[in-house]
Amino acid sequence: MALNIDGMIGNSPALREVYKILEKVAPTDSTVLVTGESGTGKELLVRALHKNSRRRDKPFVPINCGAIPRELLESELFGHEKGAFTHAIRSRPGRFELADGGTIFLDEIGEMDLSLQVKILRALQEKEIERVGGTATKKVDVRVVAATNRDLETEVAAGRFREDLFYRLNVIPMQLPPLRERGEDILVLAEYFLRNFCFEKDRPNMQVSPKAKAMLVAYSWPGNVRELENFMERLSILCEGAKVEPEDLPEKIQRAAGMPEPERATQIITIEGTSPGVSAGFAWPELKDMRDKGQGLKEFLDEIEERLLTEALKEAGGVKNQAAEILGIKRTTLIEKLKKRNLLDG
Repeated sequence: MALNIDGMIGNSPALREVYKILEKVAPTDSTVLVTGESGTGKELLVRALHKNSRRRDKPFVPINCGAIPRELLESELFGHEKGAFTHAIRSRPGRFELADGGTIFLDEIGEMDLSLQVKILRALQEKEIERVGGTATKKVDVRVVAATNRDLETEVAAGRFREDLFYRLNVIPMQLPPLRERGEDILVLAEYFLRNFCFEKDRPNMQVSPKAKAMLVAYSWPGNVRELENFMERLSILCEGAKVEPEDLPEKIQRAAGMPEPERATQIITIEGTSPGVSAGFAWPELKDMRDKGQGLKEFLDEIEERLLTEALKEAGGVKNQAAEILGIKRTTLIEKLKKRNLLDG
């Protein structure tokens, strides 16, 4: 049977290695631990594991262990009996029962509380679960696949993750490469997302210029595929031309590519009171400005605020009510800020 990788896009050497392991592992019932940075598409890989398994016609049940409060997660996973806790007005099956015969996907398992890890371990070892508030055990036939963006070996060493559970989960490790290691997949994904978003927004398909392509490939993509998808959606809305040029790309990509300041879009504000057509260029402070001063964020912002306070007082001729009005703050707030900086002159 041909490998079903519906939803996974790319054919880079790094991703082809993942496909090879997927093809071998999917038909088995072995427990799999998928690791990779946030935004690399771990859930897509897990779904591909299920689609290519003998359980493909049975339920696929995902649960994000980091998104559910710890006091509710046990009930979500194992279910509860009526009256087990406040608001438990009826018995309810958990995700393990719902996944019986199929696959349960424990996403962000590194976020799970230690006390609950013990129960997951038992479910893996004994193939049985017990509902919250119940006394009877129930056998479940599920394949467990877990995923995390944490280094679980480091978490084990720090005492935040059970070693026995780690080894039970890590039967087959699969690591998704970050986008920056996938070469031309970046362009394949960028054009795929851009084409889809243009179709959704009923606008003609856009092309990416060669220079913009080079900048996309050179960028480090800390948010991985999710970040790329967000950028492409933004371009499908904001880019006015039929072709994406370097100046259309987000500023962080322009900076990473070393694009000179003048080539980037300049934010212009019109100063109230100036003649029509007279404007002033406005450049937001950047990290390099803070680093050049050898300051942290608090010191940097404090200095900016102090300069604005001093300038407002000067413009107001020392009249505090007027200075507060210029700054758009209350007089009492202005006084507090001046006191804090020893700028209050009696």
